Amino acid sequence: MPNALPHVLVTGSTRGIGAAIVEALTGRARVVGHGRRDGPDTLGADLADPAAAERLWDRAIERLDGRIDVLINNAGVFEAVAVDAPLANWQAQWSRTLQVNLQAAADLSRRAILHWRERGAPGRLVNIASRAAYRGDSPAHWHYAAAKAGMVAMTKSIARGYAAEAILAFAICPGFTMTGMAQDYLASRGGDRMLADIPLGRVADPGEVATAAAWLALEAPPSMTGAVLDINGASFVR
Repeated sequence: MPNALPHVLVTGSTRGIGAAIVEALTGRARVVGHGRRDGPDTLGADLADPAAAERLWDRAIERLDGRIDVLINNAGVFEAVAVDAPLANWQAQWSRTLQVNLQAAADLSRRAILHWRERGAPGRLVNIASRAAYRGDSPAHWHYAAAKAGMVAMTKSIARGYAAEAILAFAICPGFTMTGMAQDYLASRGGDRMLADIPLGRVADPGEVATAAAWLALEAPPSMTGAVLDINGASFVR
């Protein structure tokens, strides 16, 4: 918007990639973040609750004086469940992962699209998916890969469906990124062996993903809508 900073909602902003995205947007946008609990610049919402995304959107709109220009869906969980787990545990973990990683993002994206349509204004969605969307993940993380593949498909559907209304959608598919979540996983799976699968020789820094997210949120040309950017050290190329 001319003479005004864009208003941005970033989910999962209290650590890792989300915190780096907020930092990358500092001075360039008015940002409201999201975490499990309220903070000075953070709205608390447990996205495992099916009603939480709606409440989060309403609170963010209020905090940002009635206008959101960019939604960045970054919140997610990465929790293992074994194929031989009891059925109740298996289904509960699938439900939780799909709810947090995909359904909440879909609910927020829906509200964003309705908001932009109502205002007759352009808008941008940036979805933080994963390399797992394309190459899968470990035997204990089918549900994670499935949710991230759904996020990529959702992004492309939004891009195709709403480009004529100046509503743009992009996705980023990081590989391993040096967050607490990835560090725990690398330690459990044997870090050296996992790193050997990355030609760059290291995992990504959150700031690298954040740089791309901020660019998509604020600067990427409209003709890029529907694009998916890989940030994985060439561990998976398409």
